[in-house]
Amino acid sequence: MKILTIRWAFALFCGLWALPVFAQLTVSKLFSDHAVLQRGKEVPVWGWAPPGAEIRVLFNQKEYTTITGADGKWRVKLPAMEAGGPYEMTIAGGGDRVTFRDLLFGDVWLCSGQSNMEWILQSSLGADAEIPRANDPELRHFKVKRGGAQKPEPQLPGGDWAVCSPEKAPYFTAVGYYFAKELRRTQKVPIGLINVTWGGSRIEAWMSAEALGIENGEAMVKQIEKERKMVEENRMTLIRKKFGRVPKNDEGLQNGVAVWAATDFDDSDWPYMELPALWEDRGLKGIDGIVWFRREFTLNEAQAAQPARLFLPPIDDSDWTYINGHKVGETIGIWNEPRQYQIPAGVLQAGKNIITVRVEDTGQGGGIYGDPEIMYLAGADYKVRLDGPWRYQLAEYRSGFRHRMNLIPMMLYNKMIYPMLDFPIKGVIWYQGESNANGEDALKYADLFPALIEDWRFRFNQDDFPFLYVQLANFMEARPEPSESDWALLREAQTATLFKVPNTAQAVIIDIGDADDIHPRNKSDVGYRLALGARKLAYGEALEYMGPLFKYQKTEGKKIRIGFSHIGSGLMARDKYGYVKGFAIAGEDKHFVWAKALIEGDEVVVWSEEVPDPKYVRYAWADNPDDANLYNKEGLPASPFRTDK
Repeated sequence: MKILTIRWAFALFCGLWALPVFAQLTVSKLFSDHAVLQRGKEVPVWGWAPPGAEIRVLFNQKEYTTITGADGKWRVKLPAMEAGGPYEMTIAGGGDRVTFRDLLFGDVWLCSGQSNMEWILQSSLGADAEIPRANDPELRHFKVKRGGAQKPEPQLPGGDWAVCSPEKAPYFTAVGYYFAKELRRTQKVPIGLINVTWGGSRIEAWMSAEALGIENGEAMVKQIEKERKMVEENRMTLIRKKFGRVPKNDEGLQNGVAVWAATDFDDSDWPYMELPALWEDRGLKGIDGIVWFRREFTLNEAQAAQPARLFLPPIDDSDWTYINGHKVGETIGIWNEPRQYQIPAGVLQAGKNIITVRVEDTGQGGGIYGDPEIMYLAGADYKVRLDGPWRYQLAEYRSGFRHRMNLIPMMLYNKMIYPMLDFPIKGVIWYQGESNANGEDALKYADLFPALIEDWRFRFNQDDFPFLYVQLANFMEARPEPSESDWALLREAQTATLFKVPNTAQAVIIDIGDADDIHPRNKSDVGYRLALGARKLAYGEALEYMGPLFKYQKTEGKKIRIGFSHIGSGLMARDKYGYVKGFAIAGEDKHFVWAKALIEGDEVVVWSEEVPDPKYVRYAWADNPDDANLYNKEGLPASPFRTDK
């Protein structure tokens, strides 16, 4: 495609270009080199400059002018464009100018939520095979820098557009990447992803004060800040008592050298901590930041002469690990996986050895935790256990408030969503809910989630754009008997949104989660299932885009017959014998037992000899419905449901 240049307009701007150039002109951070702009809609371009300044925008051989208001804000609109590019855009005013190159028009999708949407491609299943072929110049990604504010602020905290390549794609949202990859395959237009996520965030943090029904949001946040600062002051008092100071910068690193990892470093005044354990459970409650751990072990000459392997349980969140001052490994941002590091020959020594682990915790639990049986050093013919007492020292304390803005109502909306409300988008993909899946919070989600969708649509002023979301995956230990479940309640609230809010679709993933990991690594199927919703709702394709949804139940003697919508080309059970699993049944007493179930045409018949007079049915009603196996023939799993609500 030909680059559309603006050389012809040089004369128009000669006088303006001659002005002194200094940084007075500011443009929304959404505009930069490689940006994707929404096709088929007028695109506002906006920013700030001195009040009364003339702003000139050159784009596609046309000039657009405006004057900044008293508040310094300016805004022009580019005409609706078809998919394509690349283009250039030059903006001048207030004694400054800026040119953005390699702009494309296509479809822009906002990717939001918590850590499972934030999860990068590099850390997902199949990354080693996918990343080398992630080379698509018309798939682009904008990562919004984290930030929060007491009241709506006009500028994003930061971010840049990146073109999909093996060098850049590893840091894209994995779900968003696979979603966009499918749309690139089927729609053949440029796709831009705006990644506006924060791990651990509650839904309330992404909502406006009005959506939450709060009259004075700024006052509320100030009160929360005041209360949290009191907590912080109390916490720092305890830290001073325990460590004699409140360290602000990591004293263990000096000019990049890990001085606290040296074998001759004197740690005799450091306290002891029994490991493995989260440090919150060992007296450091509410502490985020950096803690160093040291432990001594002894080897004989034969053992020290060998290479060895170090095994450690999970470390929350990141670690830098040393033996005798030599760095032997590091793992960044993976809080729930054990570590294994190779120790080359020559690092170990006969007699005393020192292992040092520098741990960084960015929020919530922190430390070296998990199974003590996987905490050891092993050579070819020996094993040294490392669980037990370790010396430790707090090296850097980080204020909890700054790192927990993701839990406070409105904070993320005010700084990460509000500044982009003028930016046209095609739709939203959303993966959030884990932080709200507890007790009453799960029930409230049934009101909060529809309110968020409707509020975003109103504020973006773009009609009922498609809002596609992921239902919570299966997680935690599977229960042997039917039981209550907060995660099932949250899934119920998510499913109910389909019937409350139009132009929405849900990707059910209770079949691809991980019992031991709240961050299942299979992100490709998640992105693909979301893309099915986009292909239907955004692009009008005639296809089945969701799994079976409960529609009705009919009692027939000792059995209950269940009907579904979204059966596609038919129901099926993923079982070589055709058995349908995951159903429970109860009578008037609501005492649920596992049920037998068979597919009969477009319905499922459910019964149990233990329940002669059945009234209610549940399907996949559990934190981890690990054996639920009802699908449509398009391969999409049925959504969990209950009829006893």
